[in-house]
Amino acid sequence: MKYYKIFQYAYLVFAVLFLWDAFTKFGNNPTGAYISIGLSVLAVFIFFFRRKFSKKYDNRDNSK
Repeated sequence: MKYYKIFQYAYLVFAVLFLWDAFTKFGNNPTGAYISIGLSVLAVFIFFFRRKFSKKYDNRDNSK
């Protein structure tokens, strides 16, 4: 198994951790919670971005 596929799912783990951090901070510091939510959305975006390009790269290698 290729390592980049493992690290691809690490972004989802970070997204869940940032969401958990946002929910715990929301009562005390809403500004910090919004930053954590933004980082969570960014992590999910990077996951789908990397997955798309890894599939494109794999398809290019298989067509040769």
